[in-house]
Amino acid sequence: MNASIEFDCLICAELAEASTREWLETNGIGGFASSSLIDLNTRRYHGLLTAATTPPVGRFVLLSKLEDTLILGGRRFDLSVNQYTGAIHPEGHLLLNSFRLDPFPVFNYRIDDLEIEKSIFLVHGENTAVIQYELFGDLEGRSAILEVRPLIAFRDYHSTTHANTAIRREVATEPGLATVTPYGGLPSLHFAHDADSIDDAGFWFYNFEYQRERERGLDYLEDLYSPFLLRFNLARSGTAAIIASTLRHEAAEARMLEDEEIERREKIVTAAPSDDAFTQLLTAAADQFIVARGDQKTVIAGYPWFGDWGRDTMISLPGLTLVTGRFDEARNILRAFAHSMDQGMLPNRFLESGETPEYNTVDATLWMFHAVSEFLRYTQDYDFVRAELYQPLADSIAWHERGTRYGIRLDSDGLLHAGQHGVQLTWMDAKVGDWVVTPRQGKPVEIQALWYNALRVMEHLADAFDQHEQSSHFAALAERARASFEAAFWNDHDGCLYDVVTDSGPDRSLRPNQIFAVSLPHALLAGDKALRVVDVIEWELLTPYGLRTLSPRDPNYKGRYSGDQFGRDSAYHQGTVWPWLLGPFLTAYVKVHGSDQQVRHRADQFLNSLRGHLWQAGLSQISEVFDGDPPHQPGGCIAQAWSVAEVLRTYIEDVKGRKPGVPS
Repeated sequence: MNASIEFDCLICAELAEASTREWLETNGIGGFASSSLIDLNTRRYHGLLTAATTPPVGRFVLLSKLEDTLILGGRRFDLSVNQYTGAIHPEGHLLLNSFRLDPFPVFNYRIDDLEIEKSIFLVHGENTAVIQYELFGDLEGRSAILEVRPLIAFRDYHSTTHANTAIRREVATEPGLATVTPYGGLPSLHFAHDADSIDDAGFWFYNFEYQRERERGLDYLEDLYSPFLLRFNLARSGTAAIIASTLRHEAAEARMLEDEEIERREKIVTAAPSDDAFTQLLTAAADQFIVARGDQKTVIAGYPWFGDWGRDTMISLPGLTLVTGRFDEARNILRAFAHSMDQGMLPNRFLESGETPEYNTVDATLWMFHAVSEFLRYTQDYDFVRAELYQPLADSIAWHERGTRYGIRLDSDGLLHAGQHGVQLTWMDAKVGDWVVTPRQGKPVEIQALWYNALRVMEHLADAFDQHEQSSHFAALAERARASFEAAFWNDHDGCLYDVVTDSGPDRSLRPNQIFAVSLPHALLAGDKALRVVDVIEWELLTPYGLRTLSPRDPNYKGRYSGDQFGRDSAYHQGTVWPWLLGPFLTAYVKVHGSDQQVRHRADQFLNSLRGHLWQAGLSQISEVFDGDPPHQPGGCIAQAWSVAEVLRTYIEDVKGRKPGVPS
């Protein structure tokens, strides 16, 4: 394995195979670019520049794609690929000699005895895409003209656009720059270029078909507008550059921007916690999720359609920022979310349109206590925690004791009760209309594990900060929770834990949530019962790509995550595999079996399929979910923060045994 991703012409020429592999570029402020490895857009989320207009959200697809043609000695060779209703046209993938991520997408086309390479990358911190072409080989006196026609969308990235008369067709031109402002209220898009000529006659292209959206039961047809055509004389220069940006640039900056971006990415990979290719690829992947929110940092939960979510951020923080040594980003993320707490709760998610965040989660806040504890384990920065985090965390415990939103409250037995009818508060939050797919109202097992862990963290912090009365209080709450837990949750019949204890009795559904009672640093289970839980989960739920969310023996099990939104949501936590759960599973596995070399080698083997997955779906990334049934096809987002974070974390900490201290 090497640390770059590459495919030859055999894969590129196979449309069905190539179109399932997708590349991703991000810009550190929530914007991104993405398409398939043959540059065929198969999603409404695909495009060369999806700009974050109010970073990290407010995302709009500005530049969808480029139609590019090489005219060689009078013969036309189309490099692009489009799917229309019933037709593929043009078929540039048949000219594609190779595709590689090194470190960004590079397309190598072979035409006769010549090669032309196209590269695409985004500039960090800007809504800027740089596209460059370079011709290789001897023209032998032939002319070589490159024609490039931008296709723009200028619409919310969750929607599609269609031909309309409201579009402003004007193109403002000046030497080396063409600017379009097609709709009021959206930014102008500047095209810096070194073309020899520009033709500003614009027209619509109709009925692009997005196959992935069609499969998902969503709007899959789109019209795109082309405002102008650029012509480059490659026989003279051999190169062409286009910088599409919401800022004004000059085409001559392209090489400098490329060098700066390569240097930035090399520094990230060089600082990876291990020099093997798996670690380096995951470390580079992790960087794509860390983005700016104002002057602080946050985490995009997944590309291409998620924003920043509290739960995903806190679960991902150790893998994205701590094992990779990005401690300043960790401080920024923790600070930003501490400032966003309300009534003792962390936001579930920030909305794209900038309204008040949603506070409908019970576990996001509890995961923050774990993230803070892990932050201290890596940094020992107690001064920061005392100054900026301790009081919000202490206030959060008090809110949980007396009760906060959605029935989240401490019960008389010391366990945490959560939920109201029709509301989903745990990570298993799928809901179709008024139908709650996985109702978990009451006392979910992982919430008790997280609550107990949070109390022990606060006990330690209070002691460290000479708040001894508070420390005793947190310790008493923790002891009460521990004393009640096993009696309430141990399922002797199945040798594991109940998933939820409800007012009407326990839910015996065999789910992975119980693993946290073993995996968390302050665990509620130990010894034989912890081993039995790990064994049951391994036997019932473990797949090559992660843990199933429900046992296949359950009558409610669904082995395929596919179809329209109803079909997908009804399977989302009813058997669908989640790779992020491999993190806590392997942590628990090594904990109960002992961290000797043989156990860690076995844990490493559990990750083998995900190594290969880096060449599938989201290239060099890990998907959100997989089918519960073999062959476990990937689904959901092509790049999910906690998938990457937890696989990277467990690989470094549990497989390689590199843990920077004992949990407090």
